[in-house]
Amino acid sequence: MKFNTKTIHGGQHNTDPAYGSVMPPIYQTSTYSQTTPGGHKGFEYSRSGNPTRKALEDALASIENGEFGLAFGSGLAAIDAVLKLFKPGDEIISTNDLYGGSYRLFTKIFEDFGLKFHFVAMQDTSKIEAAITDKTKLIWVETPTNPMMNIIDIEAVSKVAKAHNLLLAVDNTFATPYLQQPLDLGADIVMHSVTKYLGGHSDLVMGGLVVRDKELADKLYFIQNASGAVCGPQDSFLALRGIKTLHVRLQRHCENGKAVAHFLKSHPKVDKVYWPGFEDHPNHDVAKKQMKDFGGMVSFTTKNDSLQGAVEVVEKLKVFTLAESLGGVESLAGHPASMTHASIPKEERQKTGIKDSLIRLSVGIEDAEDLLEDLKQALG
Repeated sequence: MKFNTKTIHGGQHNTDPAYGSVMPPIYQTSTYSQTTPGGHKGFEYSRSGNPTRKALEDALASIENGEFGLAFGSGLAAIDAVLKLFKPGDEIISTNDLYGGSYRLFTKIFEDFGLKFHFVAMQDTSKIEAAITDKTKLIWVETPTNPMMNIIDIEAVSKVAKAHNLLLAVDNTFATPYLQQPLDLGADIVMHSVTKYLGGHSDLVMGGLVVRDKELADKLYFIQNASGAVCGPQDSFLALRGIKTLHVRLQRHCENGKAVAHFLKSHPKVDKVYWPGFEDHPNHDVAKKQMKDFGGMVSFTTKNDSLQGAVEVVEKLKVFTLAESLGGVESLAGHPASMTHASIPKEERQKTGIKDSLIRLSVGIEDAEDLLEDLKQALG
């Protein structure tokens, strides 16, 4: 089954057995009747499993070419479950340019429980080798990274992980399985903030994991049930609906992202534009190899490089909405230094290029001309 068909039919039963519903129904129930203790139809209690959530988990597994899917109450809840695979003293190597919420979870929560994190610039995989010790258990990759759009070679990192018997997890939120499929490139775990492109309509908060190995899946299912950070059936239904249009939405996100990136690059008041589709973007050749297209996320800095200047630009935008998050059908603008990455200390932010003037755009699926006109008037 090709990807565009998988988004609609992958892992799904054609009709619900009760009344022939084409979409999986919302099973808004906490518990299920049993004919005798243990005599049920596969579901006992909705923390442990819910038919609507199961339909979503099967869909997630299908579009990532995995075997097992898990859905959580948020992307951070999904990452939290992965980190609970480890014990005090274990070490994790993470990309140094990553979502601020992931950094906060790593350093402010799990470091207190004895996990040790090394933050490494992963564009050059030899730097990963240098950080590996006999206590290293996991390599955490985000590609493209948030918000600098750095590209990490998943296949190359996979070879390093396998040589040292380490797990490799990839945050695939920015690319989505439409653009890249990390399990096919050697990853063990794929993580999504389903809130973003998979949901696609800014109306839910959710996380997902996909794996192929049954033993690993069983450990994660145990953590999912034991910790209980699951999503509800209504959000599961919305995510299933979102996935069905993922391929057509992403095609337009990519087209509009390209138009916006090229417009910004030619604008006299713009300094640097970060978009993997440019030939001079670091690791562009890797992006070309492992991604189908270059996505709808674009970041840029202005020549005056001031916090106030960036704030003035985002305040003037009219079609782009100033808001947290990304991946919805509507275009959003964010100021990472004061919004998504405020939890990362300024000196650490600046090491990875997150200047005070950096603006991150989630380019939506509106008419491209309207988006360019909006940026034109905001930049002045």
